[in-house]
Amino acid sequence: MKKTEDRTGYLFSKGYSNYVFMLLFLLYMFDYIDRMVVTSMFTSIEKDWGISHMQSGLLISAVYWAIVLLTFPVSILIDRWSRTKTIGVMAIMWSLATALCALTGNFVQLFMARLLIGVGEAGYAPGGSAMISGLYPIDKRAKMMGLWNAAIPLGSAIGVLLGGIIAVKLGWKHAFGIVAVPGLIVAILFLFVKDYKTVDLSFMDSSRNKIKMEKKDMVKEFLSKPSVLLTYFGMAAVVFVTTSMLTWLPTYFEKVRNMPQQTAGQMASAVMMLAIVGAPLGGYLTDKWRKKKDNARLLFPALSTLLSAITLFIALALLKGTVQYVVLLIFGVLILSFISGAAAVTQDVIHPGLRATSYAIAVVVQNLLGASTAPIVMGKIYDLTNIQTALSFLPFVLLIGSLLFWIGSRYYVKDLGKVTQVNLEAA
Repeated sequence: MKKTEDRTGYLFSKGYSNYVFMLLFLLYMFDYIDRMVVTSMFTSIEKDWGISHMQSGLLISAVYWAIVLLTFPVSILIDRWSRTKTIGVMAIMWSLATALCALTGNFVQLFMARLLIGVGEAGYAPGGSAMISGLYPIDKRAKMMGLWNAAIPLGSAIGVLLGGIIAVKLGWKHAFGIVAVPGLIVAILFLFVKDYKTVDLSFMDSSRNKIKMEKKDMVKEFLSKPSVLLTYFGMAAVVFVTTSMLTWLPTYFEKVRNMPQQTAGQMASAVMMLAIVGAPLGGYLTDKWRKKKDNARLLFPALSTLLSAITLFIALALLKGTVQYVVLLIFGVLILSFISGAAAVTQDVIHPGLRATSYAIAVVVQNLLGASTAPIVMGKIYDLTNIQTALSFLPFVLLIGSLLFWIGSRYYVKDLGKVTQVNLEAA
């Protein structure tokens, strides 16, 4: 007898679903540790190799460029083959590539190794979001997405913190080898996780006939849903800001606040780590609000992103010292609270057989316009002016993101009604 989603909406038992979720969370955390460990070591690398601030930014952008190029084809493999096998292989690859960074001898070699990290990480976010959407019922989706995405600030903060400490104590190259090992262990465990069966790509026409999707139908699935398209670009605006802060906030504390490298890394990591509170809290509040307001999954991101813009502007433009840092900590709570609702939308309004593909599009858009662009743009502005001026642009980028989420919320309910309903089956 085939095991399908039960009446509670769980594909497997609740306990097993939570076990898989724990592995997914750990992998996302190590994804960002490996990705961001280099940021608090910029000063050391620049000193050793004589590279510019813009070249330092390229070491972050390299990861995102590889993700942009490969996430879409990898997501198709995830949707049409296996989520668990693809995720496990990718995680092994990015862990080994991180270890390889410790063996590099110049900027070009390190840049190429960072590209390989991006090759491994290319499909993880789409694969993980598809797994979570399949494991949990729709009324818990935003909350679980919020908890899962809390791994982003946690991993980023740990990466920034460890990078600064290890660079000072042992030398910056040692950091890459140390952070690669635990992720490799979790990746191997994930290869043995249960999966759900690949979803048949079909839909019901107006006469209730089952029609197999062709390429034009898949394209229409996305282009006919304004809510998800606007969500992709709203996410990109916020990711531009979060990547800029993750990359350059340690430098801001060093140059503007005259802090030692290790202290600057610790303070910056604390700001971004507070998003570990904001992401799940945003998911909880979004799901609660959704019981009263159907389009809350986009209204909440619009509101939280607006508050993030206001908070960041006040901190950078009007405050100094301890008060400024307290307001930046509040910003750290707010900035990622959008992700749970926005990520859930990319799954809610799209055919279940295209969920990984939907999140892949989100990843491409946010990495192309946000994550891969931000370190270079901020680095260039920094080279031309100063770090204070560079960061002062970020609140206005958040205002654009808030507007996009709000416009998308006006289409969400209508788009949700167009979705083909499919019961998932355990493999």
